[in-house]
Amino acid sequence: MRLFAGLDLPEEVVGNLELLLDRLRPAARIQWSRPENLHITTKFIGEWPNERLDELRAALAVLEPRAQIPVHIRKLGFFPNPRAPRVFWCGIEAPGLETLAADTDRATSTVGVALDERTFSPHLTLARIKERLNLQPLRDAIAALPSLDFGQFVASCFFLYQSQLRPGGSVYTKLAEWKFSK
Repeated sequence: MRLFAGLDLPEEVVGNLELLLDRLRPAARIQWSRPENLHITTKFIGEWPNERLDELRAALAVLEPRAQIPVHIRKLGFFPNPRAPRVFWCGIEAPGLETLAADTDRATSTVGVALDERTFSPHLTLARIKERLNLQPLRDAIAALPSLDFGQFVASCFFLYQSQLRPGGSVYTKLAEWKFSK
């Protein structure tokens, strides 16, 4: 099974992002994310054997208690850069999220998941860009937006998700939840 750890988004924020996607989608023929699939990944685990799922859950359950994390969803951008984009993203500002990601990375490494080599860069993947296209219409649509602020919330827990790849897009299922206890 393919797994990752992360934060869920509240309905209000998903609604704001759905309106954003509805507005931007006509501007570019790229692979847009489904609003119900938007989440904040703190650790991509990858393929994991079913029979070791309890071991992984136990490793994540020992994370230190922490305060709830205030999350602000705002700004838009491209990875790796605007000239040769592969991912169109929405930014995340969340003091404490980087620590959660690092703690999750260390915890999963105790059961054999490779440590992340890249610096944690919190974002929501709004679309994937598979080929070179003229993205000027998308840039123009972004410039015409009235605001680049898409909402705020307080995260009080994180989840272990299963990702199942399907022809119509990935389907995410929550397998476990851990509340922040401070």
